[in-house]
Amino acid sequence: MATVADHKTDFSTLPELPKDVFTAPLAKPSHVGDDWLEPAQTQYSSEDHAVWDDLFARQMEVLPGRAASAFLKGLERLDLGRGGVPDFGAMSEELDRLTGWSVVPVPMLIPDHVFFWHLANRRFPAGNFIRTRETFDYIQEPDVFHDVFGHVPMLTDPVFADYMQEYGRAGWKAMRYNRLKALGSLYWYTVEFGLIEEADGIKAYGAGILSGPTEAVFAVEAQSPNRIMLNVDRVMRTDYVISDLQPTYFVIESFEDLYRQTVERDFDRLYRNLGAGFTYANSAVIDVDNVVHRGTQEYHLRGGRGSGAKPV
Repeated sequence: MATVADHKTDFSTLPELPKDVFTAPLAKPSHVGDDWLEPAQTQYSSEDHAVWDDLFARQMEVLPGRAASAFLKGLERLDLGRGGVPDFGAMSEELDRLTGWSVVPVPMLIPDHVFFWHLANRRFPAGNFIRTRETFDYIQEPDVFHDVFGHVPMLTDPVFADYMQEYGRAGWKAMRYNRLKALGSLYWYTVEFGLIEEADGIKAYGAGILSGPTEAVFAVEAQSPNRIMLNVDRVMRTDYVISDLQPTYFVIESFEDLYRQTVERDFDRLYRNLGAGFTYANSAVIDVDNVVHRGTQEYHLRGGRGSGAKPV
C-alpha cells in the first residue's frame, strides 16, 4: 500500500530538492551548511535563563488538567523544570535512550525539505534563541521555549515519536505532488494544535497550545472553537490561522489512532485528488464531521486578537 511516507528515498544524506516545488524562500546564514545546523547551542545569558524559568512557571500554572498525560510524563522524564534553558546534549542523551531522538540547534525557521530530512532521521530542529521580555507573551517565529518545552516532551512517547519520523519522510512525497500546503495542515492540526481524548476529558498535545497560556485554556475549555474528531482527508483540505487562536481543533482517540490514520493511509491517491488550495474555511463544520463540540465562534466573530475580544 502507498503510505503517507516515501520509503524509497535514502535519507542518510540530504536528498536533492525536487524540481518545480514551491517552498518559502529563506536566506541561509553564512555560518551554517546545507543542513542548517548551528555549530553549537547558544551560550545563554542569565536573563535568557530567567526568561525560560518564568515561561516555564507560567505554563505549569495552567497545564495540569489540560495537557495530555504523555506530555506531562515527558516533561518529568526530561527534567525540563530543573532551571534555565535545557542543555541540548544532555536532553538528547535521554531522548535517545527513550525513543532514539535528538534535539539539534538551528538559527531560525529552516526550509521545508531540510526540516523533513531532520525529522526523517529522528532529529528535532530547535530554535537556538529565546524570546525577550518584550515578546514574552507572543512570538511568531518559534524559539527555544516553544520548540523544547512545547515539542520535545512528546518525543518521549514511542508512538508519537514514530509518527514524527514518518511525517518527515512524508514531506518528500508531498513535494513530489506539490501538496506541501495540505501536509502543512496535517502538521498544524496535530503536532502544533492537536487534542486527544483521555479518560478524564479532552487534553492538549500540540506544541502551539502547550507553549501558550491563553491557548491552553481556550483550546480545551472555551465555547468559541469547534472540536472535531480527526479525519485526515478533511484536515488536509482545511485552512488554518497562524497569528491567532484557532477556530477549530481536531481530536484524536489515541496516538495509535493518529498513527493509523496517517502512516497507514494511501496518500498517493489522496494527493492526486487534492486541489492546490484549501476546500474548507478554518471555522467550517461539514456534514462528514464527527463533532465533539460545535463552537459559537464568538471570539473570532468579535474580531479576535487585537480587538479586545475575550477568548471565551
